[in-house]
Amino acid sequence: MLFKLVREPIDSACVRDQIASPEHGAVVTFEGTVRNHARGRRVHFLEYHAYEGMAGKKLEEIGILTKQQYALADIAIVHRLGHLEPGDRSVVIIAAAEHRGPAFDACRFAIETLKKTVPIWKKEFYEDGEVWIEGGN
Repeated sequence: MLFKLVREPIDSACVRDQIASPEHGAVVTFEGTVRNHARGRRVHFLEYHAYEGMAGKKLEEIGILTKQQYALADIAIVHRLGHLEPGDRSVVIIAAAEHRGPAFDACRFAIETLKKTVPIWKKEFYEDGEVWIEGGN
């Protein structure tokens, strides 16, 4: 299992290589990326901030719960903090399981739970100002 907060670009292939193995019949990757628009406005960039000590623990809790609930062989959750440009990966979740169904379901559960419970906040910057985003968007 791998759970990290990082400030550098996330290399999905590297994360995958750390948890995938020949025993897994399915390795599903979810990549959250920064959109270039939101709420009818053009996004220039955004910043992710976190209560890092608690956020890291919550990522681990989500990973352990997800692994148990979906009978995964392994899981990784990596979230980026700091300045991100449109197209950058903000979060990568990789679930490895014997079969594809649980791996797909696990990725969805993990990202939805992360958005609701992990103390990570997003601030979007536009041409005409900026706004803190709430509610797991």
